[in-house]
Amino acid sequence: MLTVRKSNERGHADHGWLDSHHTFSFANYHDPKHMGYRSLRVINEDRVAEGRGFGAHAHRDMEILSYVLKGKLAHKDSMGHVEVLGPNEIQKMSAGTGVVHSEFNGSETEPVHFLQIWIEPKSRGTTPSYEQLKFEAEEKLDRFKLLASPTPAAGAATINQDTKVSVAELTPGKQITYPLGDKRHAWLHVIHGEVTVNGKALETGDAVAVDDEQALEVSAKGKTNSEILLFDLA
Repeated sequence: MLTVRKSNERGHADHGWLDSHHTFSFANYHDPKHMGYRSLRVINEDRVAEGRGFGAHAHRDMEILSYVLKGKLAHKDSMGHVEVLGPNEIQKMSAGTGVVHSEFNGSETEPVHFLQIWIEPKSRGTTPSYEQLKFEAEEKLDRFKLLASPTPAAGAATINQDTKVSVAELTPGKQITYPLGDKRHAWLHVIHGEVTVNGKALETGDAVAVDDEQALEVSAKGKTNSEILLFDLA
């Protein structure tokens, strides 16, 4: 069973310096029908103006992933990390017992466009941790590139939940398959482009919840490359 979540149905907040689309309920956007999916709690698509950002704020008991689509995202946290995140990198912060961090546009001349993802942890009260991993663009071209996993994997962040997160960029006409299997669920988000997922047509910003399917057949339908983000969930 596939349940489509259209891009234009998402929550939207425009603060001038921040333009944000919320797949699930977040901040002032509240929709009882879209509070999350399985352990996936937040997918925010944020565009932050040059020189602006989110000041220091606290998190606890949440797995937080950031994936930059364009530009640079500067990060600073109470664990001592001072980093800059760009495209083709995955950043993971396991908030655990508590962490304070800030996120700012790392450029004074151009905006940053990124996805921030929150996943509810499998266990609470863990020691906070941070990972930032860079990969080559070719690693996601016409195949799934693992970004995060519950067990240590080369080139992927480790998260405290039975969830795998993967990205793929498909060239026009390409089809790839993701085996899902029994008792697994998926959420697929289209970062940009046009694809079909088991026959369902999706465009930029659209997403689909997947239940009771053995596999996902993803086909690129546009004239330019399409990028997707896939969550394999318990």
